[in-house]
Amino acid sequence: MHSNNHYNKNLKEFARELRTESVSKAEKFLWKAVLSRKQTGERFLRQRPIDKFIVDFFALDLGLIIEIDGSSHSNKGEYDFYRQQKLESLGYMMTRFSEGEVIQNVGSVKERIDYAIVCLRNV
Repeated sequence: MHSNNHYNKNLKEFARELRTESVSKAEKFLWKAVLSRKQTGERFLRQRPIDKFIVDFFALDLGLIIEIDGSSHSNKGEYDFYRQQKLESLGYMMTRFSEGEVIQNVGSVKERIDYAIVCLRNV
């Protein structure tokens, strides 16, 4: 992938705040239930600054971004679309899940993440 993965050090402190102060229940659940290196074989980072955005989860070696959309995203469809297109234009692959999906059907979410990982490993 890219040498610095478009890391934005100017957002480092804000990302740290997000990791400690405003993590949603779904993000905590996904982090513990699915995204550990033991389960995926990949190292995921939480609240990673990339370009001018902070993404929920990022698999550095694969360029995989995972976003959890909570209620705050209900009126941000246009911005989310712009943000996803911008990140994908930088060479990343993004997959999105709703908070409800993560909490109510984590098995299906895990399957989709595992599939994305397998696909990206074979590129």
